[in-house]
Amino acid sequence: MWISMLKTEADKLRAPHDYGNGMQKAVRTAKLLWSYRLSYLFIAPFMICFILFIMVPVAAAFLLSFTQFNSLEPPRFVGWDNFRYMLSQDLLFIKYALPNTFKFAVAVGPGGYIASFVLAWLISILPNATRKWFALAIYTPSLTGGLIMAIVWVPLLSGDRIGYLNSYLLSFGLINEPVLWVTSKEYLMNSMIFVTLWSSMGIGFLAMLAGILNVNQELYEAGRLDGIKSRLEEIWYITIPSMKPQMLFGAVMAIVGTFNAGGIGSQLSGMNPTPQYSGHLVVNHINDYGFIRLELGYATALSVFLLLLMYVANKFCWGIFGSKEDE
Repeated sequence: MWISMLKTEADKLRAPHDYGNGMQKAVRTAKLLWSYRLSYLFIAPFMICFILFIMVPVAAAFLLSFTQFNSLEPPRFVGWDNFRYMLSQDLLFIKYALPNTFKFAVAVGPGGYIASFVLAWLISILPNATRKWFALAIYTPSLTGGLIMAIVWVPLLSGDRIGYLNSYLLSFGLINEPVLWVTSKEYLMNSMIFVTLWSSMGIGFLAMLAGILNVNQELYEAGRLDGIKSRLEEIWYITIPSMKPQMLFGAVMAIVGTFNAGGIGSQLSGMNPTPQYSGHLVVNHINDYGFIRLELGYATALSVFLLLLMYVANKFCWGIFGSKEDE
């Protein structure tokens, strides 16, 4: 009992001292922050834009996802009803949008990522005089967007005999009748994947090319002395470990671009929704509920679900290419 009483008295004596230490730490922290006040002016434009255009919309999306909102009446809180409906009763989402998105993402994401790295490596071994022209030729399709879609791919994949692809295949006797490349459920998804892969060499491709070109050439010489004999071994043991930041950036950009794709099916087929929902992705589902049905609460819940999918995929990429220092 005496021991407990002594501890209590000691705590009472120590409390003001601890409070004083806490105040001193707070004052030191405030002085430290104030000493860097000029630096805050330089980061203020970015922070203001980041808060206004990213943090606030994301927070608003999370809040609206738990409401029923039609843009005319005030939002009405419904709890988890939107998410329960999404995962149990929305047949279009469960049967078409979600499976199509996963199929599209698995094919375009890793496929475009690997193609970006391979093409970047092939360009890196070219002479300096021709390297920039090949890089420009491969990067340009990612800048064209809907213009090239209308000028090149729609006439090329047209389902009649006038379509360039059908015309060539018929002239060589490879098919007996025109193939509906973009208006049939059997071929639309494959056409979407092929066109997206063609136009996927964007910022991620340039980052990989820069990473490969900046690898220390002395590492390759040291690798040859240590027994590396082939280009494949150089890529696996030297190139990829030396450019992990660029590989991570390329993976993140591939994930974002893949999950955000949605309009390509309607652009190719000229139909919305796509034929028998064969090209119906989560983004199309969000646009349908948000801009056509004006069920903005449920559309926001779909957007939050898509955001969580992207977050999980990004965490997976961080686990492969990231490091503790980068987190």
